[in-house]
Amino acid sequence: MARRIAAILIGVLMCSVALPSQAQSTSWPNRPMRIIVPLTTGGSNDLIARILAERLAVALGQPVVVENKPGAGGNVGTEYVSHQAPDGYTLLLSSNTHVINLSFFAHLPYDPIKDFEPISMVATVPFVMTVNSSLPVHSVKEFIDYARARPGTITYGTAGIGTPHHLSAELLKSMTGIEMTHVPYKGAAQLVPALLGNEVTVTVAAINTLLPHMRSGKLRALAVSADHPFDVLPDVPTIADAGGLPGFSIDVWLGVLAPAGTPRPIIDRLNMEINRIMRDPQIIRDRLNAMGVASVGSTPERYMEVMKSDIARYAKIARDAHIQPE
Repeated sequence: MARRIAAILIGVLMCSVALPSQAQSTSWPNRPMRIIVPLTTGGSNDLIARILAERLAVALGQPVVVENKPGAGGNVGTEYVSHQAPDGYTLLLSSNTHVINLSFFAHLPYDPIKDFEPISMVATVPFVMTVNSSLPVHSVKEFIDYARARPGTITYGTAGIGTPHHLSAELLKSMTGIEMTHVPYKGAAQLVPALLGNEVTVTVAAINTLLPHMRSGKLRALAVSADHPFDVLPDVPTIADAGGLPGFSIDVWLGVLAPAGTPRPIIDRLNMEINRIMRDPQIIRDRLNAMGVASVGSTPERYMEVMKSDIARYAKIARDAHIQPE
């Protein structure tokens, strides 16, 4: 009898412990939410985050604000989210920089896999090798020849250390032997003024910030970094084809993450709402197509698979490019 009473008391105690957690997930959300962007305003991450914030606020019935926390190639904002409560009120809108940084930083202040719960991939972003139109080159091969004739004078701009911009340029260096000096900025928004002002010679960056200046004739697209041309630039070849560099490909994805330990019901609700937003024909037509961005959805499990696969993929690219983590 004593053992039976003890078992009942333990069961009651366990229920009392479990109920607050369950109640928290079922009543979520009941206050404002945040999406942290680990880069400056104006880039693809920021623009996608603001689309999601606008629509999630309607779907979830709570305000959703975007906060930009740039610095250290995205590490500042990413570390910040890793330390937040796993309650679904702070999310991270990141890119494959999230896993690329393992190959650039000797000591990351977070674990890109263990410290986060994947929610969904949301988009892929075309990256384009671009120069100022005043530069006397019109193709990747011409650029390579131009750089070889001017060792030590060519600069490339990026949105920070460890970003896809950085990896693309380093891959180009390793496959061609050209010399280029890295000029890292605090975010993608600073790249366009730098390129327009001839502060840097070249960048490999997201098309959305570059396209208006390509259309105006101030910037020139030499090639795209993916393994196929983009619909928005149908006449611009790939770097692999135009440069005679087989295997050159850097694809850029964006996704939403939450701190590790966020309850699965919250993850599932966010996954459903985010995928619904990114499949909305109006969003695709009026917002994403205008930026040259392709909508992508996924399950949390598929997103985790992509991250783990990319860790191995980009580690190999970094080794082949003789990149030493710092």
